[in-house]
Amino acid sequence: MTSPGRTPLVERSAVERPHLDTETVMAKSSTENFTVASRLLPGRIREHLLAVYGFARFVDDVGDLATGDRERQLDWVEDELDRSLAGTAQHPVFVRLGRTAAALGLERAPFADLVAANRQDQHVSRYASYAELEAYCALSANPVGRLVLAVLGRTGERATALSDKICTGLQLVEHWQDVAEDYRAGRVYLPLEDLERLGVDERDLARPAATPAVKRLVAFEVGRARRLLHEGEPLVGLLSGAGKVAIAGFTGGGLAQLDAIERRGYDVLAHQVKATKAAVASRTVGLLAGRTRW
Repeated sequence: MTSPGRTPLVERSAVERPHLDTETVMAKSSTENFTVASRLLPGRIREHLLAVYGFARFVDDVGDLATGDRERQLDWVEDELDRSLAGTAQHPVFVRLGRTAAALGLERAPFADLVAANRQDQHVSRYASYAELEAYCALSANPVGRLVLAVLGRTGERATALSDKICTGLQLVEHWQDVAEDYRAGRVYLPLEDLERLGVDERDLARPAATPAVKRLVAFEVGRARRLLHEGEPLVGLLSGAGKVAIAGFTGGGLAQLDAIERRGYDVLAHQVKATKAAVASRTVGLLAGRTRW
C-alpha cells in the first residue's frame, strides 16, 4: 500500500538516496541529548533505543537538511525502511534498525508516521489551529514514545496514552524554545488562531525581542505544554528500574526547559533559552519521588 504523499512505485524511477553524511547522522544518535538513551540503561536496551533514535534523526535530517529533491529522498527512506524490516537494508542506519525491529517485533506504522511527518514539513509551514498542530505531533513525536515503550517492554493503552501526552508536550517545548529559529526558516508552529486571539502579528516573531503580546502568547503556549507533561507524569509510576529513571529524565528535561523560558520572562526571541543540567536533575528527582511541581 502506498503511504499518503508517497510517489507511486511506477513513477519512482528517479528515487534519490539522501545526500547526508552517514557518520554524522550515526554520531548524532549517540551524542545528542536524547535522555532515553541514558547510560543508566542496560547496554542491550540502549542499543535498541539508539537504533530507533538513529532512524528518527536520519528522517528529520532528510526532511530538514538534505540537498536535492527531498520528496524523492523520503521515498527512498520509506523503501529502505521496508527493506530494513525485511532484513535486506544496506544503509547502516537501516541495518541497525532492522536488527532491533527483528529482535523486538516492532511494527512498521510508527516508523512510517515519522516519514509522513517529514513529508508534511515539505508542504505545511503554518498551523491554523492547535488541533492541526496536535495532529502533526501525533506523527512527528508520539511514534517515538511508542517505540521507546516497546523497547522498554511496556505496552497497553494507558501507557501509550500517557506517552502520547509526554511526547506531544515535549514537541511543543521544542517549538516554543525555537520560535525565532523556526521563523527564520519560514515556519511558524504557534497556532495562528492563538496569534489572532492574543493580538500578535506574525511579523512580530522577527523582532530582536518579544513584544508584550508575544510574551503573553508564549506564556499561554508554555502553560499548554506544561499541562501535557504533567498529565503524562503517571507513566513514570508505571515503569521500573532504569526505564523509569530515563522517562523521568525525559519529562523532567521538558519541564526544566519550560521553567527556563518562564524565568526569561517568556522572551524566546532575545534569548536562546536552555535549562541547566542542575535544573533538569532537580525536575527528574522530583518526578521519581512523586513530587509534582508546576
